[in-house]
Amino acid sequence: MTKLTPIESEFATTEEAEAYDAWFRAQVEASLADPRPGVPHDQVMAELRALIEAKKASQA
Repeated sequence: MTKLTPIESEFATTEEAEAYDAWFRAQVEASLADPRPGVPHDQVMAELRALIEAKKASQA
């Protein structure tokens, strides 16, 4: 197990970095293989803005 410094990596060891890399690659591959149609960027942003505004309103 090789320890890493915060200057080298956000992970404590090379094993943690490799495990995260494998997980991330699997997530990307699963996303690319997903047959569902994509959601347009403008639609996603509109939904997120509405969610943020609703959260702000509930905290006021």
